[in-house]
Amino acid sequence: MSNVFGDQFRVMTFGESHCRAVGAVIDGCPPRLALSEADIQPQLDRRRPGQSALSTPRQEADQVTILSGVENGLTLGTPIGLMVCNRDQRPGDYKEMGTIPRPSHADYTYQMKYGIRASSGGGRSSARETVGRVAAGAVAEHILRLKWDVEIVAWVSQVGEIICAEADYSELKRSHVDKNDIRCPDPAVAERMTRLVSDVKEARDSIGGVISCVCRNVPAGWGDPVFGKLEAMLAQAMLSIPATHGFEIGSGFQAARMRGSGHNDAFVQKGNRLGTVTNHSGGVQGGISNGEPVVFRVAFKPPATIGQEQQTADFEGNETTLAAKGRHDPCVVPRAVPVVETMAALVLVDAALKQQMSASMFPGTE
Repeated sequence: MSNVFGDQFRVMTFGESHCRAVGAVIDGCPPRLALSEADIQPQLDRRRPGQSALSTPRQEADQVTILSGVENGLTLGTPIGLMVCNRDQRPGDYKEMGTIPRPSHADYTYQMKYGIRASSGGGRSSARETVGRVAAGAVAEHILRLKWDVEIVAWVSQVGEIICAEADYSELKRSHVDKNDIRCPDPAVAERMTRLVSDVKEARDSIGGVISCVCRNVPAGWGDPVFGKLEAMLAQAMLSIPATHGFEIGSGFQAARMRGSGHNDAFVQKGNRLGTVTNHSGGVQGGISNGEPVVFRVAFKPPATIGQEQQTADFEGNETTLAAKGRHDPCVVPRAVPVVETMAALVLVDAALKQQMSASMFPGTE
């Protein structure tokens, strides 16, 4: 299994949906940085289940414990162990799924690949796995703020057919996003989205959506050409999140309908640096950040686990019906906002540390 992400800032996540604990091990965190559980917990609180009527009723405090790599409030440069205990475990809810693979879930493919799987809650394919990502990503965010003043803000920009107009991402703060349970910064649109998700939940169904994200104050020069492009690393990170089905940066798929004369980002002097008038590139050109905000969007499918009875087949090929008894989100995007932010942070901190190494080897590049 591929459970490790990053090159310089390496993260390995561990744990299944209904095991005793989930978490992450970070290797490559710089030493002598101030770090405590209080720097990590806020993002876990935003991700945890049971936050509102729009999410799964599973109740988890998701309190993080730093097991290693920090002493007297400072990082040691050694591996940092992060652990979150699973408290509200109900593996019995998934008894039927031992013999029946859930439609559009990973039960069948895991079984075919390994010949065995965690049959309760989806195991490693469950969104519960993202706890480790968020914990490690919160550490990455902390480093990016301390050393480069990078700010990362994500928000729900679409649920089903309801679309939020493009926000002014130059001023958008997490406090604006968190003013409502759906995490859409437009109050009127948020109300419509909330009603839709509530209706879908009542119908024991699910619905998809889109999360937009901006990374501000990213210096020019992060990312590598060809196979190490910054947008490629972001795409890999985002598409590794459970339930993701699409990624676009800057103008994205809209660029296919434009002409070069309208799409090109003209350069202009901005204070003490060169910048661009528009940002169709999404802050990345040639795979390398150009100093403008890095802007991208991630599409999430409707959660595969639904309460409606579905016609399907068991592992022996026998026709049967299945209605999920486990707890699940009718729409994942409100709780996926911190997951997108922290995965972006893991990509950016890795790129930043690579650039630091490059600068030490080739003076004049920063």
